[in-house]
Amino acid sequence: MPWFRRNPARRAAVRRRPSLDVSLVGLVYMCMMLFMGLAAINSGANLLYGVFGLMIGILLLAGVLSKRVLRTLTVHRALPGHANVGRPATISYRFTNGKRFLPSLSVTVSELDAAGGFAAQPQAYMLHAAAGESSTVPADVVPRRRGLHHFGRFQISTSFPFGFVRRAVTDAQPDRLLVYPAVGRVDPAVLDLCRGGEHIGSSMRPRQGGQDEFYGLKEHRAGDSPRNIYWKRSARTASTTGVLVAREMTQVSPPRVMLLVDTWLPAEAAGIDRATAAAPAAAAASDVERTVAMAASLASAAIDLDLTVGLLGWDGAWRRIEPSRGKRHLGDLLSFLARLPPNPSADTGQLLEQGVRLARNGTTAVLFTPRPAAGPDAGRRGAVVVLSADDERTRRWFTFDPGVEFADGPSEAAPSQADHAPAG
Repeated sequence: MPWFRRNPARRAAVRRRPSLDVSLVGLVYMCMMLFMGLAAINSGANLLYGVFGLMIGILLLAGVLSKRVLRTLTVHRALPGHANVGRPATISYRFTNGKRFLPSLSVTVSELDAAGGFAAQPQAYMLHAAAGESSTVPADVVPRRRGLHHFGRFQISTSFPFGFVRRAVTDAQPDRLLVYPAVGRVDPAVLDLCRGGEHIGSSMRPRQGGQDEFYGLKEHRAGDSPRNIYWKRSARTASTTGVLVAREMTQVSPPRVMLLVDTWLPAEAAGIDRATAAAPAAAAASDVERTVAMAASLASAAIDLDLTVGLLGWDGAWRRIEPSRGKRHLGDLLSFLARLPPNPSADTGQLLEQGVRLARNGTTAVLFTPRPAAGPDAGRRGAVVVLSADDERTRRWFTFDPGVEFADGPSEAAPSQADHAPAG
């Protein structure tokens, strides 16, 4: 079992220390100090009084030095551009010691606001920062929830030098991290289903308007390239009609795929606490998360094969991303899916109607749904590939890392998708 795997019903515990605390070692030390004081009073031995005074001095020194370590120490957080559910990501913390002479040693920084979205509370440990210098420390975190995670407060603590006394201060730096859905491995059989239309080779289809292969003949018009004129045919037609004939060529393009992501969740199950909810409601909510992860996985695999991929979903209104290719386009698709909320309004039938209405010729519509696939009416809706998160065969087609759980919904319930066009 991976080290980051956690019980899905339990969120990461957020530990916040008080500004001044005594550790277990410190309590043991204080008990020994009190025992030494009682022994000195009982015996009246000067040596015991000296040892007792020395122990008090060590305790006071620990309190003063731990406060000095945190004085003028600032921390700056650097987040990655994005992260994926179930995959380790790195957060960098830069510790800057503003003191002129004294170093800062043995300092821990812990996140307070965004810890619930990760398998464990994000923490980093800095051993040493020299006076007037900076030290950068990485922290590996594993997101467990997709969506936009808001970072704010963090706590800096130390128990230097002896571990008797802990000091902690709280600071804040507003930050946001977008966590993409889990991306798994996709069976090639799913990609074969997505290659629609006429094929050239294994994954290409011809269409008009290119310069690749002969498609047919057309009337030559002003502005067309004279190199495409078919002079042999034009010699026969020009004498009678005066019309020049030109060759029309094709261009070869990869098939187009439109992902229809069904996140419909009835209102009574949309806002449940999945740790305490009844099993059927919790399973339905988890299937919605699996549906989103399956769509993200297929989008990633299709883009890697240079297919043209678009997306349609509901986030308060129908939103679509026009089909395109490339890594930047994949980032747009995953960003959309990362913040796609559960949908209590528009059901699967409405999604199909929107998807089929907007689909162009040669486009393969792929419906991802958390419900059992009943099979759409092909005569009314056209050819639609249906992939259900409730179906065992479909689940075998998508393989996710063992640490990925689908128990938690997105961290932000109402995303803003102003940069995507509304459907219709």
